[in-house]
Amino acid sequence: MTEASFFTLLLRAWFALAAITALALVFLNAPYGRYQRAGWGPSLSARAGWVLMEAPAACVIAACFALKPPAGIAPWVALGLWELHYVHRAFVFPFRMRGAAKLMPLAIPAMGALFNGVNGYLNGRSLTVFGPVHDATWLRDPQFVLGCALFLGGMAVNQQSDAILRALRAPGETGYKIPTGGMYRFVSCPNYLGEIVEWIGWALLTGSLAGWSFAVWTMANLAPRAFAHHRWYRETFAEYPKERKALVPFVA
Repeated sequence: MTEASFFTLLLRAWFALAAITALALVFLNAPYGRYQRAGWGPSLSARAGWVLMEAPAACVIAACFALKPPAGIAPWVALGLWELHYVHRAFVFPFRMRGAAKLMPLAIPAMGALFNGVNGYLNGRSLTVFGPVHDATWLRDPQFVLGCALFLGGMAVNQQSDAILRALRAPGETGYKIPTGGMYRFVSCPNYLGEIVEWIGWALLTGSLAGWSFAVWTMANLAPRAFAHHRWYRETFAEYPKERKALVPFVA
């Protein structure tokens, strides 16, 4: 089997697995954070878990570019945006999070690392070898411009929402509170909304099936968790704002 055939087969399987994952997560909450529970084997600190989970995404795509550097500028711009997200997610966010000493089942970052490795490979090889070829004129295309706007806007919402969550607890404080401000005025999980918008933007700016596979995976993973969070907030806090939606402002 050639790598091109393998890439195509893996990409098709990736879409199918996203659909299966979305269905599974409707009935099963991944056991970390507020849904932590026993029975998932050995654990490690949440900080170490986040680094282990997210670092492959930053490293694998960089390796793809090192292996086959693309000639045009457009793929390099896409790489810069990808690394803007993942360097922060892997090497900044874990060292700023509150409760980083809390435990996370090793199985969760292990599965996350596998996902991010495959995702980095698909998007990296798509940008450098197997995907559509974009020259410098692509940077002026309305689809690319819209994709960049969604990517950067989604990232801003994601990071602002994470900052609001961090500020809810004083150092050493535990427990959960109702977040307010920013997009929390409208939805329970604006951090997830921001990330979904971000990767839809990525799919548009790359104009690739690999990009869309990541957008679909992001929705499959985060949308069920957002609705689970929303139910948890409503069940836990009697005063939780009734007008607040789970994920999409004014809709659901």
